[in-house]
Amino acid sequence: MSDSAGLAAEIAACTTCTAHLPHGVRPVVQFSPTARLLIIGQAPGSKVHESGVPWDDASGDRLREWTGLTKAQMYDPARVALVPMGFCYPGKASGGDKPPRPECAPRWHARVLDTLPADRLTLLVGTYAQAHYLPESRKLSLTERVRGYRDHLPRVLPLPHPAWRSAIWMRKNPWFEAEVLPALREAILQVMR
Repeated sequence: MSDSAGLAAEIAACTTCTAHLPHGVRPVVQFSPTARLLIIGQAPGSKVHESGVPWDDASGDRLREWTGLTKAQMYDPARVALVPMGFCYPGKASGGDKPPRPECAPRWHARVLDTLPADRLTLLVGTYAQAHYLPESRKLSLTERVRGYRDHLPRVLPLPHPAWRSAIWMRKNPWFEAEVLPALREAILQVMR
């Protein structure tokens, strides 16, 4: 068994957060040693928890639209790693889902990222991923981090979470569609060749 396959099996068997997951344990993650695009999101939602397929919901549709990836491309683990901050659905809170479990990223992320190519592009989708991987920017708002995307290229690109609320955010920030999305698609083309 390859190192990445063994790691995937370990993650699938993880029960660390069982007591905190009202809908049970179901880690949802995708990676392989050849994936040069890494998408780090928040945590699976209820639909993803049911299907076991990362980004298998309206947010995933919007993310694919932003990136220009087809479903076949996004779900090809040889090309795209999908690694949320929390691998299991944390349950509902008022106004949305609960935050990702804090145990998950420290336990698994370094090991998963060590299996990926060093020359990958990492999309940090939402504030949880950005707070973890861009700690120097914690005092900035999500809008400021995304607007400063050039500061992190060519290896990292911060994005808002593509939930339904992002449509409202995009109307207030038309530069995202005009500037960031073309740069995002070009950066993805560079690593997907």
